[in-house]
Amino acid sequence: MKSFSVILAFVLVAMTSVQGEADQSSQLLRIHTSSGVIEAQLDSAHAPLTVTNFLKYVAAGHYTGGQFHRTVKLHPDNQPNSPVKIEVIQGGVKPELSEKGWAPITLERTNATGIKHLDGTLSMARAGADTATSDFFICIGDQPELDFSGKRNPDGQGFAAFGRVTKGLDVVRKIQGSAAEGQKLTPPIVIERVELVQ
Repeated sequence: MKSFSVILAFVLVAMTSVQGEADQSSQLLRIHTSSGVIEAQLDSAHAPLTVTNFLKYVAAGHYTGGQFHRTVKLHPDNQPNSPVKIEVIQGGVKPELSEKGWAPITLERTNATGIKHLDGTLSMARAGADTATSDFFICIGDQPELDFSGKRNPDGQGFAAFGRVTKGLDVVRKIQGSAAEGQKLTPPIVIERVELVQ
């Protein structure tokens, strides 16, 4: 009886440990905006560098007072110079903090992470490879041209996907359809705060 109790205690400790590891590898994020709330699951198991970087900005409060400032949609006037069309919304930190973050991170390519740019995927905005800092975007519809070897970016390296919307895709589409001048949302949609859900 005593040995059974010891074995049971060991199993419970092991299960708690595994559960803790699972919780750490998949975190639920809540983005409060002036257009509604978006919830997303972050995937630190497959994109650890990108998730860690993003959560630094969350913990520091840099997204509080931030903005969704860009809408990219299938409209003749929206992407006139882009032969490969996509649909996303792009957001970032509070404007006055845009130069006060951390160093750019290494690009975690989709052929390594396995996280594809599907409807509702969160990913990091960038110029060249290894230049992403705090701006991120959310896909509207599947966007394979943003994956590794995709043709949206001439270098073919794709973008670093790191999570996916689980609730609030209607809010994402509402933001995409908001008033804009070209791709610039006018006015931008305010990010009231971003938080991890405990």
